[in-house]
Amino acid sequence: MVSASSANLQLALEDLWNGVRAIYVWPMLGWLEIKQRYRRSVLGPFWLTISTGALVGGMGPLYSKLLGQPMSAYFLYLAASFVLWIFISSLINEACTSFISAEGYIKQIRLPLTVHVLRMVWRNLIILAHNAVIVVVVLLFFGPGLDWNLLLVPVGVLLIAVNGVWLGILLGLICARFRDIPLIVASLVQVAMFLTPVFWSADMLGRNRWAAEVNPLFHFLEIVRRPLMGQSPELLSWVVVLLTTVAGYLVMLGFFRRYRARIAYWV
Repeated sequence: MVSASSANLQLALEDLWNGVRAIYVWPMLGWLEIKQRYRRSVLGPFWLTISTGALVGGMGPLYSKLLGQPMSAYFLYLAASFVLWIFISSLINEACTSFISAEGYIKQIRLPLTVHVLRMVWRNLIILAHNAVIVVVVLLFFGPGLDWNLLLVPVGVLLIAVNGVWLGILLGLICARFRDIPLIVASLVQVAMFLTPVFWSADMLGRNRWAAEVNPLFHFLEIVRRPLMGQSPELLSWVVVLLTTVAGYLVMLGFFRRYRARIAYWV
């Protein structure tokens, strides 16, 4: 006889699998949401690209002088770091509202709950693709040239997106129940931007480099940032990212198994 716990776990896994299989649904929903957000706009999501590019262009020369870094190397470092940080921080912040923002769909249409999380992740991947134009332009002027390490960039981006799925489910259901959590997460993400090597390099810490290495967000940046700079990510970064991925999905399944049926009532 199958226990209630095992049955709930099976339902959670089926929801996850059916959501991934609904590839005709969540990419369309993510794209439609972007079109609605920027409707009647000539440049659409490229406005975000322009503002990000202006910030990188303004901060690059200034911060390279303040931090005593060669401008060519720092320009690429800053562009890659900031574009990736926008992607990661958006995944974290929007994970909190992945179910809340889908209230209409959840209450009116029978869809796997995972679809709403995948929609959020896909939407941010599209925005990342727009912002990647900045990195490509900087690479053309200040990049190390073509390198085999560039093949690791899509692998790193995919790993970040995969982690965005478990984060969207976990934070989504917690924030659907406790509506103060999104505000707390937003504040923590804002603080994390200054504690994570985004504008500064971990090498600047010298023997205190460990202060950056204990930060998992640093390693998620490194698996994409270093290949863009013509370097191979350290083994430690791959290990931390993979361990975080496995641990995140295990924790998420524990919560999703138990509370999946309540999400429709919480939103």
